[in-house]
Amino acid sequence: MEMSKPQSFFQDIRSRELHGFRAPKRPYISGLASDFYEIGAIAAEHNGPPMAISFGKTCKNSHIVAMSDEDGYLSLFDTRRKFSASASFQENADKTKVCDWVAHQNAVFDVCWIKDDTQIMTASGDQTIKVWDIQEKKCTAILMGHTGSVKSLCPHPTNPEIIVSGSRDGSFALWDMRCNSSSKNIHGEIAICSTAVVKGAHLFPRAKRVRRGKAASMSITSVLYLKDEVSIATAGAVDSIVKFWDTRSLKNVVTQTSPHLESTEKERRLHGITSLSQDLNGVFVSASCMDNRIYLYNVLQLQKGPMQSFSGCRIESFFVKSIISPDAAHILSGSSDGNAYIWQVNRPQEDPVILKSHDGEVTAVDWSHFEVGKMATSSDDFTVRIWNSQNSYCPSTTSPSVIRRRVMAIPGAECRKLLMNESMHTSKDSGNLCLSDDGLDESSSRKPIKMPKISTPQSQKKQSMADSDFIETFEKTPELRCRALLLF
Repeated sequence: MEMSKPQSFFQDIRSRELHGFRAPKRPYISGLASDFYEIGAIAAEHNGPPMAISFGKTCKNSHIVAMSDEDGYLSLFDTRRKFSASASFQENADKTKVCDWVAHQNAVFDVCWIKDDTQIMTASGDQTIKVWDIQEKKCTAILMGHTGSVKSLCPHPTNPEIIVSGSRDGSFALWDMRCNSSSKNIHGEIAICSTAVVKGAHLFPRAKRVRRGKAASMSITSVLYLKDEVSIATAGAVDSIVKFWDTRSLKNVVTQTSPHLESTEKERRLHGITSLSQDLNGVFVSASCMDNRIYLYNVLQLQKGPMQSFSGCRIESFFVKSIISPDAAHILSGSSDGNAYIWQVNRPQEDPVILKSHDGEVTAVDWSHFEVGKMATSSDDFTVRIWNSQNSYCPSTTSPSVIRRRVMAIPGAECRKLLMNESMHTSKDSGNLCLSDDGLDESSSRKPIKMPKISTPQSQKKQSMADSDFIETFEKTPELRCRALLLF
């Protein structure tokens, strides 16, 4: 029986995503240092410093910050509770703490909220991932299969049952929590095995053993499930390359990018990547690199390398992380010098705002998704500090629509040829159909009907002026400029 040929990335672009999404108006936070202030500091109560922090992902819980530590504890704090200026860090922790429990008997390197913040996942040095019911503080499932510490987690953008993880063993794995095993451990936790694993994802083709018989570093330090719902980005300790994979066929990397596309293999090996992040629209990916720079990539133009880079912080360990704000206006980073740094994305040449309060290396950082301007920083000084902007507010609207465009994998000339080809053959294999948010096959949906324009010369002039203003508005920020180029 003849099998139908699967669609390429660019056929998917043409059939599904030629009609982009309108960008919502978004708040801007001024870059003045006086606009940022510290709300309060929370002490890490246990023997280990904080390892990961994450704000809740729904509007209802966007003020709740989860903190994991080196001792395996998971703690939740309410950042809306009033911090007392005269209180100690420990008193603030007692006042704002919602709950805490022992999640693992080892360090917890990453946490992520899923299922409308009713569950939280923890990635640990014990080589497992656990799923927790927050209300009951009970482990409902355990994901096993990695042979090294699990360093990073990221859920599917629309399906919380699907997770990607990266490990120190050099592999990243896909998990589907609907495919659970019938076996349970002595604690009654359901054991789940991965549905797909890519080993040695960031090994060099001619990887050799280094001096004193130690194996070359191959740890996966960060993973992202991109907003197009089929692509995964991975980064490792071995080099500054960000790789992109298609979950429908994980045999080979689809494309990759790095800060210096023309650099030699030896030069790229000098600096690993500590963390990746993406904005809510899925337009940008930021990569925090051990060369003391943070690189910003446009996912639609990966072949061009980074569009911007940001410097000023010191990234001297893989515990120092950075993150782009949900609205893509700012980048927040920790630093080995004990400060946190904030850059404006559309003004990379300007000096960053420096947040000075910590007494040790600033490691994990995060933005609140709905309380715009609120952020958290954690440090080896055993504190988590909460910051805010005087221009912040809590919007009542839902998060903006994402751009669901595929990662560019085919050379530009072939891409243009594909996009210009009027006769496009779609796949007949139902297993390859891509569904829209409404559950309809977009590849077979009808093209929008264009109504004839009937207008007077005066109205045409007004329309022309409106279009000009619209384009000018789009060009005010990087990602909106990107969309303007796609739409006009």
